[in-house]
Amino acid sequence: MSAHTSRELIRTRLSRESGRIDKTAPRRVALAYPSPYAVGMSSLGYQQIYRILQDMPGVACERVFLPDGADQAEALQDVEAPLSYEGQRSLGDFQLIAFSVAYELELAGLLRMLHASGIPPLRADRSRRHPLVIAGGPLTFSNPLPLAPFVDAIVMGEAEEIVEWLAETCFEAADSEHAREQLAQHPHIFVPSVHGSTLPSLGRTEDARLPARSVILTPDTELSNMFLLEAERGCSRTCTYCVMRRGSAGGMRKVPKDVVLELIPEHVSKVGLVGAAVSDHPQIVEIVSELADRGKQVGLSSLRPDRLKEPFVVALKRAGYRTLTTALDGASERLRETIERRGRVPHYEALAEHARAAGMQRLKLYLMIGLPGETESDIDECAEFVSKLSRILPVALGIAPFCAKRRTPLDGQPFAGIEVVQARLERLRRGLKGRADVRSTSAKWAWVEYVLAQGAEEEGLALWQAVQAGGRFADYRKAFVELGYGTRGPQRPRLEPPPLPVVAAKPARSTSPGSRALPLVG
Repeated sequence: MSAHTSRELIRTRLSRESGRIDKTAPRRVALAYPSPYAVGMSSLGYQQIYRILQDMPGVACERVFLPDGADQAEALQDVEAPLSYEGQRSLGDFQLIAFSVAYELELAGLLRMLHASGIPPLRADRSRRHPLVIAGGPLTFSNPLPLAPFVDAIVMGEAEEIVEWLAETCFEAADSEHAREQLAQHPHIFVPSVHGSTLPSLGRTEDARLPARSVILTPDTELSNMFLLEAERGCSRTCTYCVMRRGSAGGMRKVPKDVVLELIPEHVSKVGLVGAAVSDHPQIVEIVSELADRGKQVGLSSLRPDRLKEPFVVALKRAGYRTLTTALDGASERLRETIERRGRVPHYEALAEHARAAGMQRLKLYLMIGLPGETESDIDECAEFVSKLSRILPVALGIAPFCAKRRTPLDGQPFAGIEVVQARLERLRRGLKGRADVRSTSAKWAWVEYVLAQGAEEEGLALWQAVQAGGRFADYRKAFVELGYGTRGPQRPRLEPPPLPVVAAKPARSTSPGSRALPLVG
């Protein structure tokens, strides 16, 4: 895409946005997202940090995204330099760049954006004339260590109470070295050049500061013109594979029904209720029903099978649901018990019946393949059970290979192996014999995600090596195998960082009373 075409695309997208906070100020922050615009603008956390920065006196925030198509494997020199949407500036024109990183495979996008902008991706190669590069987001709840070679600092956990202090500190510092020294004093900011591999604790906001909500609406996103609002934060459940489980993310914090309903603008037609366990909200059926009464179309970010009783399913249908989506997670009842999922066979059978009675068209189930202890008999049980459900309502399966994450009970469990995952996926397809639509994410790229999820600085440097070589799977395989990883499952010994306690955020100095805490990306 030519520079002229990119600028025209930006102008077109800006013309279709509503709610944008137009602002100029002497100090500018590039709020960067290492995925394309359609993904980044669907992130509630990204929008919330945008709101906070735009509310700061003397500071203006300009959004920057990975150019469309640049997330695919391609020669590094072919990646187009990203431009900010507000000022159409290069990343190199900013003093401060704040990256939102949601998960491991977005790290390549971050490196591509820096390189294309003329900024050395390795922190050690940058001088005082280069911008400060900060990162944060959901990745920090698990393992941000592969980011360490590339950034000056990482905001750990919920960032809303931290971001104003961070921006002020960076702008007031004499140079990047002094900025890092100051940032390292904050209890929830990780500065690799100071802290080594010792991660600080996660920041956590007070309940009274919830909820986060959309600022900008646009049709050019994954969630076209949908107003997002955080109905709850965290989770009270103990699923052993999940970073947001109770205890690791501080539990579940619920936003009262009246607050949720009051904050939804009358003019919006689509509402997305966001949270790790939205369907566990004790007033969720009432909230969805009232929004349906207002004529709103409603989407929920998570639906748990044991919560999908008949009144809930009826409310969802009234709010525009045509497909009922929930997680199957384990291939068998035994595996679901092992990973502490509450969903059981009667729950799925009942919700399928409720969905059919309500007039829904399809049931969509998310499933992990390659869980520890999984056998072919588990896959066969899944095929038999899904076939049974398909006789009640058409079923679609969305499958992802299991990747163990840090700070979960399954941390350190090996990847099942690319060939094993592919063989079990094929076995499931054969067992279903066309009775369900089966779609799966790539086992190869899941292995790449796994290595980064379990890795540290060495894995980050190997990632950069792979990106420089072209970013193909073969490039990642070569770089990671050289570190001692195998694609069949075994992993190399790894550094063991200390556990990350969750404590209330305590800024190093006072911030605006209007700040909110949320991961840098949602």
